[in-house]
Amino acid sequence: QVQLVESGGGSVQSGGSLRLSCAASGLTFSTYCMAWFRQAPGKEREGVAIIGVGGSTFYSDSVKGRFTISRDNAKNTLYLQMNVLKPEDTALYFCACDRTSCSFKSRYDYWGRGTQVTVSS
Repeated sequence: QVQLVESGGGSVQSGGSLRLSCAASGLTFSTYCMAWFRQAPGKEREGVAIIGVGGSTFYSDSVKGRFTISRDNAKNTLYLQMNVLKPEDTALYFCACDRTSCSFKSRYDYWGRGTQVTVSS
């Protein structure tokens, strides 16, 4: 049974930092494209960052230069380092994985339940 469990969310002030983690189990982690998405109240879910099997990364324009996605295949864990946080970054953050493709429009086979990030001004 595949499980993705996010952690590391919380409440911070504008300009602060958080590091999210996504612990994966029940799958061969190294063979999956991994991604972070987020959804704010009343808004559609949006892609935040992607990391491919080979380590290539892609970011949405809204977080480029502030967020860093990484993966530790030995620990089956995905990370999202978030710096210079802004109130507009407030959202529920999800991790997801896809076996066959690697873009924000991929189907994503499995999803975590999310971790809340709240940034106050």
